[in-house]
Amino acid sequence: MATEYLTKEGFDKLQGELNTLRTVRRKEIAERLHEAAENSLGEFVEDPEFEAAKNEQSFVEGRIKELEILLGTATVIQDGKQSSDEVEIGSKVTVQEGRRKPEEYRIVGAAEANPRAGKISHESPLGRALVGKKKGDAAEIQAPSGPFKVKIVKIS
Repeated sequence: MATEYLTKEGFDKLQGELNTLRTVRRKEIAERLHEAAENSLGEFVEDPEFEAAKNEQSFVEGRIKELEILLGTATVIQDGKQSSDEVEIGSKVTVQEGRRKPEEYRIVGAAEANPRAGKISHESPLGRALVGKKKGDAAEIQAPSGPFKVKIVKIS
């Protein structure tokens, strides 16, 4: 099984989601199932509310299992433990493409990636190209839209 990397913030967010699913959502679904059972008079086959609640229960239980596995096997990225000499998982990297404005990204695990929030996966084309590079290095990215180059301006 591949290691999943999470920031402390990402780990806490997923732990919160897991806790909510276990304590709140399970209870809500159980209540919906109970109400549907009382209202159906034993004819569950034709009851769309009962079916919807069962489907939601399946989804929630699947998500709980997914989060338990993810959180149980994740490696938490410690803030401030990254080298500022070389890009690694957890690093904040400022890159510049040509004459464009520099952009800052944090290298994170795939489960936490959100490019709009400046978090890119170490498995993404840009993340793979940056990991292991040093300040001043150029990286060529093989993106689906075509190759491009960036220069590493800052690592923190």
